[in-house]
Amino acid sequence: METRRKAALGEWVLLGLTGLFLCLLLGLFLRDRAALGAPDSVETALTAPAGEAGPDLAPLDLNAAGAEELTALPGIGEELARRIVAYREEQGPFEAVEDLMEVSGIGQGKLAALEGLVTVEDME
Repeated sequence: METRRKAALGEWVLLGLTGLFLCLLLGLFLRDRAALGAPDSVETALTAPAGEAGPDLAPLDLNAAGAEELTALPGIGEELARRIVAYREEQGPFEAVEDLMEVSGIGQGKLAALEGLVTVEDME
């Protein structure tokens, strides 16, 4: 029983010394930070200034774009680009952007992601 008490006392002493050591380190850190004049917080801009977000690209014409151009669109890989071109060749030119929904692999979500990035020009 005496050995257990001594072990428990030793653990508490070590725990207390560890706490004191951590407090000392925190005090040194805060002193050094104050000496360097470090700011309390750092402000960052969450939005990019106009014109720096990326190039302003004109919408891609679905009736004129090749498979390589279509792969530059978000969510359109090589296989889906080939399906779009094949659909256009088989069914004729797209009459509206919404006609993309007829291509296998394009649903509402993908169509919404392409909004403003694609267009259908009159083929006259």
